[in-house]
Amino acid sequence: MISRKILLMKEKSKIWMFLLENDDIVEIHCTLEDGGGTNHALGNVYIGKVKNIVPNIGAAFIEIDNKVECYYDMNQAENAIFTHKSSKKPLCAGDELVVQISKEAVKTKAPTVSSDLSFHGRYAILTSGNTRIGTSGKLPKALRMELKERLQPLKNEEYGIIIRTNAKEADFSDILEEIKSLEKNYHEIKKTAQTRTCFSCLSQSSPSYISDLKNVYTEGLTEIIIEGEDLYKEIRDYYEKEQPEDLNKLRHYDGSQLSLASLYHTQPVLERALGQRVWLKNGAYLVIQYTEALTVIDVNSGKFVSKKNPLETYLKINLEAAKETAKQLRLRNLSGIIIVDFINLDDEAATQELLKVFRHHLAQDPIQATLVDVTELQLVEVTRKKVRRPLHETYFTQ
Repeated sequence: MISRKILLMKEKSKIWMFLLENDDIVEIHCTLEDGGGTNHALGNVYIGKVKNIVPNIGAAFIEIDNKVECYYDMNQAENAIFTHKSSKKPLCAGDELVVQISKEAVKTKAPTVSSDLSFHGRYAILTSGNTRIGTSGKLPKALRMELKERLQPLKNEEYGIIIRTNAKEADFSDILEEIKSLEKNYHEIKKTAQTRTCFSCLSQSSPSYISDLKNVYTEGLTEIIIEGEDLYKEIRDYYEKEQPEDLNKLRHYDGSQLSLASLYHTQPVLERALGQRVWLKNGAYLVIQYTEALTVIDVNSGKFVSKKNPLETYLKINLEAAKETAKQLRLRNLSGIIIVDFINLDDEAATQELLKVFRHHLAQDPIQATLVDVTELQLVEVTRKKVRRPLHETYFTQ
């Protein structure tokens, strides 16, 4: 079993979370203490007003605050919760409806809002607009089938339930209790919305570092080490209310002699995760570059020296690069389209071996990462689900 550990610390205006697996840092999350100067956080629920509609792209722009306009997919309007309708059309300017921020603003792109609401718990997610009973694909098949069968009595035409990976070791009674809490939250928001004015915030998300604690894999989690008395108190208060059974995992670290960052050597790992070049153990290296549309990763042989034939040499480099690429996607929290330019092998069997190994490493990622295809130019296409902004964006945000 993998042993997991979490480090939490504050540095200037940022709060850092490092997830360690078998003492190796595999995830880094950076949160601005004040939320980055905006209260419009991922997951917040508002009453928004339709500002204008762009039919040719099937979208509308919805204002959730004064001059804060967000992108909205009009296909969701059928199941939306309206607090004011201007006409009988599915959606028109002036309509007021309940929306949730589903994607944060990125550079020049506006935030995205959805009227398909999601409420996340430790073991389950309640989703309006999607009424299926689902389970995480990372759960054992037998358990997935058992959970779906036991949850069938909860199936309805208003919302669905998705069971998360963290439910693997949970008692079914605890899962049910959490689902009931999520249902209560959903119904309260629906009821409250009808009495509130436009631009009202109906639900405020927890700070990102609290959400990260809820979302992290808990299997094998042995301790959560927190530096700073105020931060420790805040997190302890959260656990006393939401996860009292895990209070024994909390550790308050007094860094009077040596800081937590120094003790666990987080700075070199962070610098590596922010750098453009990543050296591999065999002397080869990756070059990772970001563009507006996608991320490009180039594999270079670098200082690698071998007396074996070229095919064996290049395959060995590529296999090491595949493992490191999967690690960097998770470490840097990269998402969207990723193009990986491995060293050309010109051998079908070797190429298939590389792809098999790469898929294996991608499958270890808690966030869905998919190897899509190989282009005619031998470029490997990967997609990774966007959950939060990448590390380099949050780090360089002042």
